[in-house]
Amino acid sequence: MYWTTRIKYIPLSAVAILFLCTNTFAFATAPPSPISPIPESNPNKKVIAFVIDDFGNNMAGTEEMMALPVPLTVAVMPFMPSTKKDAELAHQKGHAVFVHMPMEPNKGKKSWLGPGAITTDLSDEEIKQRVQKAINDVPHAVGMNNHMGSKITANEHIMRIIMGVVKERGLIYLDSKTTDKSVAIKLAEEMGVPHAENQIFLDDVYSIPHITQQMERIHKHIRTHPQCISIGHVGPPGKKTASILRQYIPRLQKEAEFVTVSQLVHQSLH
Repeated sequence: MYWTTRIKYIPLSAVAILFLCTNTFAFATAPPSPISPIPESNPNKKVIAFVIDDFGNNMAGTEEMMALPVPLTVAVMPFMPSTKKDAELAHQKGHAVFVHMPMEPNKGKKSWLGPGAITTDLSDEEIKQRVQKAINDVPHAVGMNNHMGSKITANEHIMRIIMGVVKERGLIYLDSKTTDKSVAIKLAEEMGVPHAENQIFLDDVYSIPHITQQMERIHKHIRTHPQCISIGHVGPPGKKTASILRQYIPRLQKEAEFVTVSQLVHQSLH
């Protein structure tokens, strides 16, 4: 089963892949640190960040995504069969690891969320504890984004609790933007949490024509904007998304540098 709201789907996992637009990253020597700054020689270089959601459940496309020759932001579901394995592998390959935090959507079954999800029927203390445990369960996490979550990210009270834990743990928050009513970025700015938000969903429809169309949107976007963040997924679209991404990397590298969300946020703070 693939968990779903409008843009989030996952086979017992969830959704969201984040794409950030940028240039080339060579892994010929040691892989870059997920939070290392963009090289100072290119301070004004356009950047692209791709966020890939739904790791952690031995999803299809995991191997293909991990093998891409550019840095990614790998969003890993907590408490899943391959959570630790996927997070460790992503870190070894120089990708940034984010906690892909399951959150209740406006529509959809709670069973799609997986273990440890944030729902509106929880007490404030239980919400806080679940976020803390999720962070503890994902090795090398430097940030968090929401899996599904259209109902939670629009709830200011609950998001304030979540954002408080994110701040305490020194993480970045990436708003997957599963709803235009999200208050995540507003609260992050208010509370001093480093943040970013998804701009383009890459594979909200699984077909190759749609994913190709979205890649063209990203290519067009980066030509007229300094940065781009895009979310894709492993799971049902995973192998297709990885294949198309690999094809487009050389074209996108002519326009921008590939970075992680961590690097993009670091650049914006300096």
